[in-house]
This record gives sequence, C-alpha cells and structure tokens, in this order.
Amino acid sequence: MAVISLGVLLTAFVLGLVLGAPYIRLLRDLRIGKSIRREGPQSHLSKQGTPTMGGVLVIGVVFFLWAVVFALLPEDDRNDFIPQTIVPLGALLAVGLLGAIDDLVNVAYGFGIRGRHKLVWQAIVAVAGALYIQRHFGVTGVLIPMVGEWEIGATAFVIIAAIAIIGASNGVNLTDGLDGLAGGTTVFAFLSFAFIAAARGFPWLTVFCAAVAGAVLAFLWFNAHPAEVFMGDAGALSFGAALASVALVTGFVVLLPVAGIIFVAVTLSVILQVGSFKLRRKRIFRMAPLQHHLEALGWPEEKVTIRFWLIGAVAGVVAAVLAFATPIK
Repeated sequence: MAVISLGVLLTAFVLGLVLGAPYIRLLRDLRIGKSIRREGPQSHLSKQGTPTMGGVLVIGVVFFLWAVVFALLPEDDRNDFIPQTIVPLGALLAVGLLGAIDDLVNVAYGFGIRGRHKLVWQAIVAVAGALYIQRHFGVTGVLIPMVGEWEIGATAFVIIAAIAIIGASNGVNLTDGLDGLAGGTTVFAFLSFAFIAAARGFPWLTVFCAAVAGAVLAFLWFNAHPAEVFMGDAGALSFGAALASVALVTGFVVLLPVAGIIFVAVTLSVILQVGSFKLRRKRIFRMAPLQHHLEALGWPEEKVTIRFWLIGAVAGVVAAVLAFATPIK
C-alpha cells in the first residue's frame, strides 16, 4: 500500500504540473482574477487581478485519481475504499463548490458570499459527514494521544466532528493570504495524517491523503512567490474540510489542532482581534490574521511563509509520533 500511495502522490504531482500552465492561461482568458482588499497590506495591491480558483484544479486532480483507483479495484476492496474516503472526498467536492461560487462572486462584484451564508452550507456538509462517520464506523469516542480511547457518546462525537470540519475549513481559509502559505502548511498536515491513517489501518485513506498532498505540491509550483495563481476559496475552504474529515475517520481528531497548529494560531488571532476591538475598542495586533501582523512588523512575505512552513512541518511530525505512541485496542 505504501507503493500505491507513493505512486498516487507522484501521479498527482505530475498531473498538476502538466495541467497547471494551461489552466492558468484559461483563468487569464476568462479574466478570473482576484480582487484584493484595500484594507489589507498595501504591498498586496500589486497582486490585483492574479488568476484565482487554483484550488479547482487540485480538486479535479484528486477526484480523477480517486475515480481511477476506484475503477481499478476489485469489488471486495471497494467495500473498504469507499467508506474510508467518501467523507473526505465529499467534503472536498461539496465545500469546494461553495468556495468556487464565492470566488466567482468575488471576481464579478469585488466581494464574496457573506460569512453566515457560507456557514450554513459548511454546517450541512459537516453534519452529514459527521453522521456518516459515526454510523458507519460506530464511533462513540475519540483517541487521546498516549492514553487511548475516551468514550464520549455518539451525539457528542457528531457535535465535535461538525465543529472540527467547520473550524478547519475556515482556519485554512484564514491562513490563505500569502503566496504559498496555506498550500505548504496544508501539505504538511495531510502528510502527517497519511502516516496516522496508515498506523490506524486505513490504507485507502492514506492513498487519499497522498493524492491531496501531491496535487497541492504541484499547485505550489505555480503559487510560490511571486504567485502565478491563487487557490481561492475553492481550495482554502475545501482543503480544511477534507483534512478534518480525514482526522475524524482516523479517530485522532484531537491531533487536528496539533498538525494544523498554524491554522489554529491564525484563527485565534482573528478571534482575539475582533473580540478585543468589540469589547475594548482596542486592537491586539497591527493587522489580522497573524501573517499580516507579522508583515506589518516588517517581516518579508517569504520569511513569514517559510517560517510558518517550518512550524507546520514540525507540528506534523509531532502529531504523527503522538499517534504512533497511542495504545489502541
């Protein structure tokens, strides 16, 4: 299975590289360019009009490889393949559709769908995914690193699962904003859960994680500073939802904030900034999210990105080690 996962990762990477350039040309021809917020860092105004919706290509590559693997599998193996991957894939497609619509609205009108409206769709997808995982796998607990399973009951699991999917979706979306930042940290998180899935005996989930990692790595080829394309909400919202779904299937949803520590830190910076301003009329950070605060302090964009990548890589290793060190019945 390790060989299949590696093959899928490399295939996703090569497909993404081959299709990337013509896809970007298509986006330019259709004039699907990003509208940059005026209240953001002034250095980002030069990115106005850069092609967006790069996440659609990533989703397309992942879905294509999922379908190829499904078609090549014998009937017996499909009985394991579908349950292990259907929720992460479904989250990727369903939330990706929401993000794509938001990107198109942004291109047409200069602003996206209202947050509360996006939250409704995210909640529907999250609850549906949580219910499937709970009922199919009979989950009534979560795995605590180095301790074992903690019984919480089916209802509590569904609530936690839905919150995890919605939270991760928005966390990756908030992290997007610097060239390569969300993509790089997403790769490390998916690779971490690829190893965790393998350790938990979910080989096809490992293959899915490999497909996402390979496709996002190819996207980074074009998204590296200065970016030729942005992932857009189509990618940023869907990658987080899929990552949380993977974590839930493995049982290690508790390790999601560890592997995704950058997403957590960025989200908290926004919550603290908004809360402080509403309660005290004072800001904690010069600008939120966190990556823009660091830019305001004088950090070059590339330095913020690389340092966040390093933290994400270390966090991914820590999460994987904690999973391997956890006793499982």
